[in-house]
Amino acid sequence: MAVKEWPGKLKAFIKECKRVLKITKKPDNAEFKTIVKVSGLGMLIIGLIGFLILLAKELLI
Repeated sequence: MAVKEWPGKLKAFIKECKRVLKITKKPDNAEFKTIVKVSGLGMLIIGLIGFLILLAKELLI
């Protein structure tokens, strides 16, 4: 990347960030609770899978 290119790329990045921030909205209470529930469930499932893999490894070795 040439030195002359980065100011243009930085300006384009900042412009894109401003555009994204303008079109996003704060979630309402119900939407936030749904996001928290789904995220928690996903973490629980991934943790359970990891635990089962660790348990299987310990039992087989």
